[in-house]
Amino acid sequence: MGRYYHGDIEGKFWFAVQSSNDADFFGVEGEASHVNYYYHEDHLDEVKERLKECKRHLGKHKKQMDTFFKDLEHGYNDKMLLDYLLENNPKYPIICGGKVRQLLEWYARLDLGNQIYKCIKDNGECSFEAEL
Repeated sequence: MGRYYHGDIEGKFWFAVQSSNDADFFGVEGEASHVNYYYHEDHLDEVKERLKECKRHLGKHKKQMDTFFKDLEHGYNDKMLLDYLLENNPKYPIICGGKVRQLLEWYARLDLGNQIYKCIKDNGECSFEAEL
């Protein structure tokens, strides 16, 4: 069973990684039971700044995570991602399981933020409801 969001943008929150109110991060607080979000063009700059923050937290790992998830045919687990990052980042500092969880949270948030940003750019606004 998953938790979904739907409206101007649609998707599924990442299981055990992303909370239903993760879109609060981008500057609009949702409402209880279902979390309702409404963004408009005035929010565009804040969303853009928050996307930069996501990318900053991901750092050099973003590109590797893009490749990992693009090439993924089936599900994944933290260990698979940890092994992939360790194998493909020999010059980066040691990555531990806790760091992988943080990277996943920022990566999932970046995905949501990109959808919000694109929706605002394309439609002048973005409205969606997220399941709790």
